[in-house]
Amino acid sequence: MAISTPFTRLLGIEHPIVQGGMQWVGRAELASAVSNAGALGILTALTQPTPDALAREIERCRSMTDRPFGVNLTILPTMTPPPYAGYRQAIIDSGVKVVETAGSRPQEHVEHFKANGIVVIHKCTSVRHALSAQRMGVDVISIDGFECAGHPGEDDVPGLILIPAAVDKLDIPVIASGGFADGRGLAAALALGAQGINMGTRFCATREAPIHDKVKQMLVDNDERDTNLIFRRLHNTARVGKNSVSDEVVRILDRPDATFEDVAPLVRGARGRELLETGDLDAGLVWAGQSQGLIHDIPSTAELVARIVDDAHRIIERDLHALLS
Repeated sequence: MAISTPFTRLLGIEHPIVQGGMQWVGRAELASAVSNAGALGILTALTQPTPDALAREIERCRSMTDRPFGVNLTILPTMTPPPYAGYRQAIIDSGVKVVETAGSRPQEHVEHFKANGIVVIHKCTSVRHALSAQRMGVDVISIDGFECAGHPGEDDVPGLILIPAAVDKLDIPVIASGGFADGRGLAAALALGAQGINMGTRFCATREAPIHDKVKQMLVDNDERDTNLIFRRLHNTARVGKNSVSDEVVRILDRPDATFEDVAPLVRGARGRELLETGDLDAGLVWAGQSQGLIHDIPSTAELVARIVDDAHRIIERDLHALLS
């Protein structure tokens, strides 16, 4: 059983579900499993230390699935930026057909990807930024509501409002991101006008996710309240899982004289990677959204995707239809 939308037909996938591009998590094991389940798996470019390593990871993923998968390239503000042009060229040279871009000033990358026939999905947290990306020439907008893990922007608009607001203004397909974990969410997103959903946190709690079992169990044990919003005063809001490290970051940045340098040692990416790999839940930050409250098990990706699609199909075809008189 499948749910077909213009988005699934554009990408050549069976189900309107995309795996979020997650740092340290978007590796071949997970991306290939998601794609083999009929959804769209995503490798995360900057998880790989060099463009050459990314090219090798793309080939490794290709050896594990013959179905479409994509690569995420997130452009981050940093004092020492990675070689984005090199990563971009590795994606193009490897024959990848779908790219998810995110972050600031992506135009150079979008133009280069489009010139090479690549479908570009751009992640946005506001309608105004989505409109700008549409003018830039992207093919699909992934609109990210306030419930999401990672950076939800500074407008604090939840998906129930943001998704239809984006659909109303845009002329290209929209997929809904932030807070999705089950078939109810997929059915709701479709009802709001989206053509699919993007899930990050939920795919972390699957058997194929390349992270420690203690992290997966934490996502099961947590509820929708177990996140912290950090960097609010710095106008770079991020939603992360609640633990001693994120609690400390919030405490420090509550001081009126606090700066990013005061928390930099706590939020280093290397510490987050250590948490994911060792299962030490207080080693660093763990990026997790409010959808934790909807996660109750650790299935295979195939089981999860099939369950979501079947439940959404039942809701649309039977449960909602039964309400009509």
